[in-house]
Amino acid sequence: MPRRKKKRPRKKVSKLRKLALVIRSPPRPEYKRVLAIALALPGVEESTSYGTPSLKVKGKIMSRLRTEAEGALALRCDFVDRQILLQAAPRTFFVTDHYRNYPMVLVRLNKVRLRELPDLLARAWRKVAPAKLIAEYDAVGAGVAK
Repeated sequence: MPRRKKKRPRKKVSKLRKLALVIRSPPRPEYKRVLAIALALPGVEESTSYGTPSLKVKGKIMSRLRTEAEGALALRCDFVDRQILLQAAPRTFFVTDHYRNYPMVLVRLNKVRLRELPDLLARAWRKVAPAKLIAEYDAVGAGVAK
C-alpha cells in the first residue's frame, strides 16, 4: 500500500503582515523611473524581496523598494560611496540601523535629482553584476559609471 505524503503545516502570518500585504499600493511614478533606467542595464530583472519590489542581477539584490514609514529605495553601494552621499545630500540619502553594517544606502526617490539616478543605478549594478557581464557592457562602450 503506497504511503501518503503528509501535508505541511502552513506558516503562520502575523496580522500586521497580512494587513501590509492587503494595503500595499502599486509602485509610484518615482519607482517607475528607476525601473526604466535599471532595466536598460544588462541582466537586471524585476523581482521581490521581503514582499516588496526589487531589482536583481543574476539573483543578487541591486535595490529594494521599502514600503515602511520612510518609503525609500535601498540601493547597493560601497561604504565609501555611501559616506560621500550621506554627507553631500543628507535630505536625499540616509541609513537606518538595519542597514548600518550592510553595503546599501537609502534614497528618498522624491528628493533625488533625476540626472543622478542613472549613475547611482549603474554603480549599484556594477556592485552585483558578474565581471563577465560588466566587461561585455564596457566593451560596447555604454558604461555610465566607471
